[in-house]
Amino acid sequence: MTRTIARWILAAGLGAIGVLHFVQTRGFRVVVPDWATRVSGLDKETIVVASGVVEIGLAAGMVALPRERRRIGWATALFFAAVLPGNVHQWRTGRSTPGLDTDRRRFGRLFLQPLLMAWAVWATSAEGRSQGRR
Repeated sequence: MTRTIARWILAAGLGAIGVLHFVQTRGFRVVVPDWATRVSGLDKETIVVASGVVEIGLAAGMVALPRERRRIGWATALFFAAVLPGNVHQWRTGRSTPGLDTDRRRFGRLFLQPLLMAWAVWATSAEGRSQGRR
């Protein structure tokens, strides 16, 4: 039951942030490093929108595809790892976004990523099963 609640909270958060990628695109563009546009060939706006689509898709899959939850959990953890360079970029450049308007908050955000990764894997693993029986 605890993992189910944690999964729903994570899915709700991912979905909400994903929607914000469409509503407040400008605020998310400052997080995209310049090298990401060169590597991907996409502009910052497209990267922001695409990451919002991914977040919404992961959130939906987390709750709607019970047989795929474990894979979706790992995909979510990998997504959190993939966006970490953007968080490092934001901290190093000192660019503010809502809620991340000080160097201390931006630096603290870096430590949130590994926690989110662990949360995604834990919340989507089978409840009540031991490690050895998976």
